[in-house]
Amino acid sequence: MKRNDFIKQLGLLSGGSILMMENALASQSFWQRHTSVRHIGVQLFSLPKMLENDFENTIAMLAKMGYSEIELFGPYPYSAVSAQDRWKAVTPMLGFSGSGYFGHNEEEVQAVFKAHQITVPSMHTDLDTLENRMDSLGKAGNALGAEYVVLPAIPDERRQTLDDYKAMAGTFNKIGKNAREVGLKFAYHNHGYGLSPVDGQIPLHLILDNTDPELVFLEMDLFWTIAGKADPITYLKKYKNRYHLMHVKDMKEHQTFSGDGGDAAQWIALFPNMASCGEGVLD
Repeated sequence: MKRNDFIKQLGLLSGGSILMMENALASQSFWQRHTSVRHIGVQLFSLPKMLENDFENTIAMLAKMGYSEIELFGPYPYSAVSAQDRWKAVTPMLGFSGSGYFGHNEEEVQAVFKAHQITVPSMHTDLDTLENRMDSLGKAGNALGAEYVVLPAIPDERRQTLDDYKAMAGTFNKIGKNAREVGLKFAYHNHGYGLSPVDGQIPLHLILDNTDPELVFLEMDLFWTIAGKADPITYLKKYKNRYHLMHVKDMKEHQTFSGDGGDAAQWIALFPNMASCGEGVLD
C-alpha cells in the first residue's frame, strides 16, 4: 500500500491533518527522519465489540486499513481462574464480553491472522498467569509468533504501599527470567497509578529502578501517563532503551484522574475522552 493511501484509508485524521501529513510523507527527508516507524499495530481492546460480533471481518478490515500487527488481550482459555473471574466482574461496566480469542480457538485465530498477513508481536495477559502459568503462555505465544507478553495492570491488592511496589520489582525480575526461558520477553504497560509522590517517592520508580533492563521491558501508554499527571517524554528519556512498545492514543481534552488513578472505575470514566491520533489535544 502506498503511504498516502494508507493515511487516507485510516480515516482517523481530520481533513487538514491529512493534507499536512500527505505533504510531509511525500518528502524523502521526512521519511528518512522517521525510519524507526516501520510497522503500525493496533491493540484489539480498541475495538472489542466489533471483534466480538464478527472477528474475521474485523481483522480483514484492519488489514485493509494498513495495520500489519496486533496486540491481543486476555483472559485466554489457559489464563488463571482468577483472571477469568476478574474479567467477568468488570464486563458489565465495559459493555462487552469478548476477550482472548473472542470465542475462537488458537488454530482458528492463527488462520485468520495468516490469511490477512497480520502478525502478533505482543500479548497482554494478567499477573497470576504470568506468575503461575508461564509454560502455557509460552506455548501459546510461540505458536502465535509473539515476542512479548505484557502485564497491562498490577492488581489493586498488589500495589497498596511502597513496599508492595518494591516487592513487585522482584516479582517482575522473576517473571522476566521465566519468560526468557520459554522464548518470550516480559514487558510492563503502565496505567496512571503510581505516578504521584507517596512519602516523597514515586511508586513506579521503585519498579523501574529495581528491575533488570535485560529482563523487564516497558510499554509506554501516552494517554494513561498523562492522565496520571506525568510527562511521557521525561520517562522516555530517563529510561532510555527500556521502552520497546507504545500505546499511542490521543485525548479529546486534557484530563487527569479524579483521584490517584488506582481503580478501574477511574479508568473507565476516562474512556470517553480517548481520541484517535491527531484528533485530540496532545502534542
